Amino acid sequence: MKLAMAVVLPFHLFRTLLLCAMSLWLFGCSGGSLDSDTDQPDPLVLVNAGANQTVNEQSRVVLNASAVGTTDTLTYSWSASPSLTIIHADPNAPAATFVAPSTTTVLSYTLSLVVTDGNGNQGNDTVQITVQPVNESPNALITVTQPVLAPQARYPAGVEVILSASASNDIDPPDTLNPIAAWRWQQTAGTDVLGSVSLDGDSLAFITPILDDASDLTFELTVTDQEGAQDTAMITLGVLSASQTQPLVNAGVDHQVYSGETIILTGNASTSIPAGLPLEFNWLNDSELVPFINNRSAEKTFAIAPSVTQTQSVTFTLSVTDSFGNVVDDSISVRIKPLPLSSVNDTGVMLQASLTENGTQHQADFPGQDGQRGRDIVNENNQLEKAGRGEQGFDFTRLDAFGDEQDDEQTNWSCVRDNNTGLVWEVKTTDTGLHSQQHRYSWLQATNTGGFPGVTGSAGVTCANSQCDTLSFVEAVNEEGLCNFFDWRLPTHNELLSLVHFGNVTGTKIDLDYFPNTNDLQTSPLWYWTSLPSADGVSGGGARTAWAIDFETGNDNFLNKATLNKVRLVRGGR
Repeated sequence: MKLAMAVVLPFHLFRTLLLCAMSLWLFGCSGGSLDSDTDQPDPLVLVNAGANQTVNEQSRVVLNASAVGTTDTLTYSWSASPSLTIIHADPNAPAATFVAPSTTTVLSYTLSLVVTDGNGNQGNDTVQITVQPVNESPNALITVTQPVLAPQARYPAGVEVILSASASNDIDPPDTLNPIAAWRWQQTAGTDVLGSVSLDGDSLAFITPILDDASDLTFELTVTDQEGAQDTAMITLGVLSASQTQPLVNAGVDHQVYSGETIILTGNASTSIPAGLPLEFNWLNDSELVPFINNRSAEKTFAIAPSVTQTQSVTFTLSVTDSFGNVVDDSISVRIKPLPLSSVNDTGVMLQASLTENGTQHQADFPGQDGQRGRDIVNENNQLEKAGRGEQGFDFTRLDAFGDEQDDEQTNWSCVRDNNTGLVWEVKTTDTGLHSQQHRYSWLQATNTGGFPGVTGSAGVTCANSQCDTLSFVEAVNEEGLCNFFDWRLPTHNELLSLVHFGNVTGTKIDLDYFPNTNDLQTSPLWYWTSLPSADGVSGGGARTAWAIDFETGNDNFLNKATLNKVRLVRGGR
């Protein structure tokens, strides 16, 4: 219990008085007889824990106490209810501190001090600490997240603007994950744009008004923190008039093509002002190469890459004019590289696809298609130099029975040279001789067999030579010396695939001007053997199948080597 004293005596005076009182009690009572011995009370330790305090949350509180006992040495022990973290560095001194906790309501703590002197005597006292909540006001901040413009710039009319309050903050939130409890927007000046807009979120989206004159819009944001404090911020946006609002223009993306290929010009332009329509387009070429542009006044079009001997860059600019006379442009850069020498044929495909159809029309919305790249489109653009002739990007020359070049006007030829790959091919005939289109063979090779050489054909059943298998046919043609060559062989998979004309969508997939009699009009599919055995169909450690290509569909597949299929021999290359 706290001892009420007007004056706290110094320890040495207190101890002197205490000793005197004890002497009087020992000798003065009941006549002061020495024989009169009674129990003595334990010596007291007098404690004063200090005055009650009212402090602010998160402040540092100092505890100042005093005590006297029967010895000079005293030990102090502080505790708190509810619990607090008390810093008491020296237990022989009364001074201690603690930091008041964060709170949104008033808190009350009872701090107890127990003092023990050197003789083991104890005294105690308590002090009340009241903690008051202190709330710092939040900070309201407004940023424009869409569209992003230079400072002080005016916003176009008729576009969506998004204001964000997400950067607003509170330096002393009770919940760090949700420092702001509420947002409230309002428009304080300008044409009303918030008629159907939610005003209670951390962002505000609206459409700028379309007016004959430029205008200003002012908005106010009020944020409330979790403890009820508020802050406001304002922002004023300048808005252009309808006639001042310019179209948005995008000329596309920079890219790279080869000489003779299609340059995709996928422009895009729009205006937020209905009265600004229609838009007029004009593609400009800022280059000395002057590539041909198909339709300069179209929003999406294409150009033909000119022939170059070294890589050059061409700039295309899309200029757009609205009905108010506003002119806006955007540019792309296109790198044009020389057409590389290639030993690989193109596919023959010239069709371009959209979401709904296939056709020969240029599809600017779907760039990078086969019909826009490679030898075929370069030939279509009249920039492919050929040694001979052929459909699309194919380049063939007819050879006579002696292997000499044959004029295309002649109707008889025995072989065809592919001027792109360098390969020389057998031509099939309509008669019943060695090279007849009707003959078929089983697959048989002496080398590169995949562990199983194949199947020997029956004598003269499906062909004109003694054994109707590929090995016997190759030997017969080399013995004959077709076109004066003696190194004929089965083609590899890629070699035979190079003849497939995928662009021929209605007939046999080969250039029939140079390879007639490919289709005997009786057999379907039109499988032709390659020299490549297949890993599929392995039995007993050997490949029982080999790859073939169908000239009716362009597909390939592995077939049993005993299957009877057509053969077109090749020489040269590898």
